[in-house]
Amino acid sequence: MPTTAEARIKPVVRWGLGHALPRTALRAAARRGDLQARLFVEASATPTAELAEVFDGIRARGPLLKSRFVYATTSHATVKEVLTGNDFRSGVGAAGDGVLARLTAWSAGDLLHPVAPPSLLATEPPDHTRYRKLVTRVFTVRAVENLRRRTEQIAKELLDQLDPAGPVDLVEAYCGLLPVTVIAEILGVPAHERHRVLELGTAAAPSLDMGLPWRQFREVEAALADFDGWLTRHLDHLRENPGDNLLSKLIAAREDGVGLTSRELKATAGLVLAAGFETTVNLLGNGIALLHDHPEQLEALRADPGGWPNAVEEILRVDPPVLLTGRTCLRDTEVSGVRVPEGAVVTTILAGANRDPAVFTDPARFDTTRENAREHLSFSAGRHYCLGAALARMEGEVGLRVLFDRFPSLRLTPGAQRRATRILRGYEHLPARLTR
Repeated sequence: MPTTAEARIKPVVRWGLGHALPRTALRAAARRGDLQARLFVEASATPTAELAEVFDGIRARGPLLKSRFVYATTSHATVKEVLTGNDFRSGVGAAGDGVLARLTAWSAGDLLHPVAPPSLLATEPPDHTRYRKLVTRVFTVRAVENLRRRTEQIAKELLDQLDPAGPVDLVEAYCGLLPVTVIAEILGVPAHERHRVLELGTAAAPSLDMGLPWRQFREVEAALADFDGWLTRHLDHLRENPGDNLLSKLIAAREDGVGLTSRELKATAGLVLAAGFETTVNLLGNGIALLHDHPEQLEALRADPGGWPNAVEEILRVDPPVLLTGRTCLRDTEVSGVRVPEGAVVTTILAGANRDPAVFTDPARFDTTRENAREHLSFSAGRHYCLGAALARMEGEVGLRVLFDRFPSLRLTPGAQRRATRILRGYEHLPARLTR
């Protein structure tokens, strides 16, 4: 049990190591022209297309750039090699027995964090394999297709509630509510608690970023604590009152006679719940903006509705919901002809790989008929490929099609605002008029 002094000091140390020091160092490196540091500084609230210069600059230095602090790549082939390779583990952070590693371990809190074990994002086999097996059964392509009709019904119900004559913030009234309602039903979350879950998820979203100011860091930790408390109560309720939902099945699930511990269950449930709507909110908002700004693409989809699935792939390629992910090298190795030492961090820039001209012709062009749009890496690759990819694709397709079918004259109005987060990419506000 930490002392009162430790309880006060540990958050300061966590913030210093995870945010204050990296932010200071990266800003200084960016001023000296370091491209990976520039990406860190410029990514917040910046449209993805405006980061293309940095992506191209990194790519021009070769398949794997050695920056001031990490290796970075926007090469499609190199990103895929790192994400699928066995020489890398997920996540980043101080390792070994150095001062930073010891301070990191000492200051670690008890709260579950999306990029700390036992989260699926931060574990490796055999634990990762065990967790994933238990969850994957619910997110099969067949299971997701069975949700399509219900998703369309939810979308139409949400649109029924909008005033066609008035202004509307599409993120608040539609893009956020559609995926949170779908994932909440899958996870057995009561209807009256869904707005609260959406609020907590939105507040905790910056937890994936480095460099947070102290006040925001404390707000994020408070949101994670609130989410942890809510999830504990929800799981306890489902243990007493199991239903036909994913969390009830996870509570009862066994793989070779072994189920998830309470902490593993909470980490897995929390990640599935938050990831189930956070990234899809961005997919929907980004898709609305792209299609609005490219009316000829929208007209082509109206003429051929069978093109919607590929349109979603192109939206994911051009403006992905996640900017990048990190990997740590487990042993001295070679990647795309570049030596990478044990312990080195490699930043795989997914949005940059999606604009690699070696794979995508005229990569800056938004083209919903692009034949190889699905080759994007927005859902990562390898063993950490997004569990909810099929669900996100289906929700994106249904959500966008139903919206533009219902309101063909939809027009975005001034005031669109990107989220301030760096890793998660999307809109915080997307004001619109639904009819002329």
